[in-house]
Amino acid sequence: MKTRIITGAVALALFLPIVLLGGPVFTVLIYAIAAIGLYEILKMKGISLISFPGIISILLLFLLLFPSVYTEIIVNLTGHTKLEWIFVAVFILLIFTVLTKNKFTFENASFVLLSTLYVGIGFYYFIETRAIEGGLAYVIFALLIVWTTDSGAYFTGRKLGKRKLWPEISPNKTVEGFVGGIVWAIVTALIIQWISPLTSSYIILIGITIVASIFGQLGDLVESGIKRHFNVKDSGNLLPGHGGILDRFDSLLFVLPLLHFLHFI
Repeated sequence: MKTRIITGAVALALFLPIVLLGGPVFTVLIYAIAAIGLYEILKMKGISLISFPGIISILLLFLLLFPSVYTEIIVNLTGHTKLEWIFVAVFILLIFTVLTKNKFTFENASFVLLSTLYVGIGFYYFIETRAIEGGLAYVIFALLIVWTTDSGAYFTGRKLGKRKLWPEISPNKTVEGFVGGIVWAIVTALIIQWISPLTSSYIILIGITIVASIFGQLGDLVESGIKRHFNVKDSGNLLPGHGGILDRFDSLLFVLPLLHFLHFI
């Protein structure tokens, strides 16, 4: 626990000022974090980032992360949209399965593509949210909802947890912890609203917070399921006591796109 607290404090001290600063420095940081996250998930499958499919995936990731305000640059330079380049990546990886005589299989190609989309879409919305006017407030909101949900679920589960939530995926999570995380998130959202209002309706705020808290916990369960499938404890070891990048950002990868989808941002 001591290592976990120290690592968390140091990481927060380095990460938060860049979030507050925003701009190109923040974008570069997210690119680096996303690249590490992609490396972690491909490694679980035994696919190297410096292999041919790994290089295709990192190029596709960087394309997905490209901020929307600059998308015209991609079209002007290449004559194609992001979506069209995703199609190209699909075709290249499928052709690669033939060239390798199925040493690199259809399953591998599917894993590379879905992993890249999983990491890329979540971190893309991190960049997009910070870039909009007033975006910092929404980033802070998302971060605090995710963190308090995680902490609330942990402490409520330890104190009151009796019924297992999904033991096949994450043996330590409980139904009581799941609900406790939502309650803590709602309290946090109300405090944020009192300090710096994000919406004129408390009903909308509470509804959005409940959905975000649920999706954040589902994001955590998704990553737990991936790790259990590949029989690894953590996605990486970059953050002592916390694991890897995906272990820390798994919930946020679900929450930020959701907030955009619900037109809260």
